[in-house]
Amino acid sequence: MELFKWLNDQLLRMDWLAWLVRVLLEDGLGMDMSSRTGASLHFFIFDVIKIFILLSVLIFSISWVQSYFPPERTRRILGDMSGMKARLSAALLGTITPFCSCSSIPLFIGFTSSGLPLGVTFAFLISSPLVDLASVILLASIFNWTISIAYVLIGLVLAVLGGTLISRAKMERYVEAFVLHSPVLDIAQAELTRGDRARFAWTQVSDIFRRVWLYVLIGVGIGAAIHNWIPAAWIEALLGQNNWWSVPLATLVGVPMYADIFGTLPIAEALVGQGVGLGTALAFMMAVTALSLPSLIMLKKVVKAPLLALFFGIVTVGIVLIGYLFNAFSYLFI
Repeated sequence: MELFKWLNDQLLRMDWLAWLVRVLLEDGLGMDMSSRTGASLHFFIFDVIKIFILLSVLIFSISWVQSYFPPERTRRILGDMSGMKARLSAALLGTITPFCSCSSIPLFIGFTSSGLPLGVTFAFLISSPLVDLASVILLASIFNWTISIAYVLIGLVLAVLGGTLISRAKMERYVEAFVLHSPVLDIAQAELTRGDRARFAWTQVSDIFRRVWLYVLIGVGIGAAIHNWIPAAWIEALLGQNNWWSVPLATLVGVPMYADIFGTLPIAEALVGQGVGLGTALAFMMAVTALSLPSLIMLKKVVKAPLLALFFGIVTVGIVLIGYLFNAFSYLFI
């Protein structure tokens, strides 16, 4: 256990990096780490470097695995299944696709046009931006493994349950006609070499970096401000764990925003550090990643209002319930 704790602290939490940044700021720049400015700068530099290091390693590894599951192969795998097994498999496959909600929609269109049941495609659509392998490691690096595993499991439950409810509602008539009649290419995938997979993985790392770097900087900047400049009493009065409205408010605030989980994690970390309930912080994070306004606008182009409203309602209610559950049982995780 001691060895595991040491590895976790050094490889995931990167205590060595926190110490190095502190030394550079204190000895190199003569800054006081007990001051707001010094603590904020340390928080910002440390979190940015840590997230970018973890992202590089994780996205490369995930993309290498993903190279074995191109969309055509994924569609064939899901096409051979039905019912709950298919929805669970779609949710699990969503975890190996490091996409934001907007990036998941083209795959949703492809899966739907190929004839996969609507419940299966929505299970994937909910899971893909909400839960991925990178988020497991990043959550563990910021909080702990218990919170990380609980978040992933509850995210998968939400994806499967959401897909099931949409399947039971028989909403196929509310999918736009062009989606159902889009051409589907079924081209045999050439066997990739290790070099091909490495190039694909590095391309994914580069692409995701281009998409998320600004959100990471903004998210860490907001987190640093929350952590060191906004009085804890203010935050607790508004979003404190004892306030019944904190979870719905955090969910509502997250909807207009657009960011990946990588940009919202530092904000969630700072909120928890200032006395906000764990469930409230996670509800905000889930709303930003699964219910962002840009993704809803894109989704409106491919499904009609009743189906969009059902999707939004199911995910919103699910996030709020998850927030309350995490707040009620946070003593088990922290």
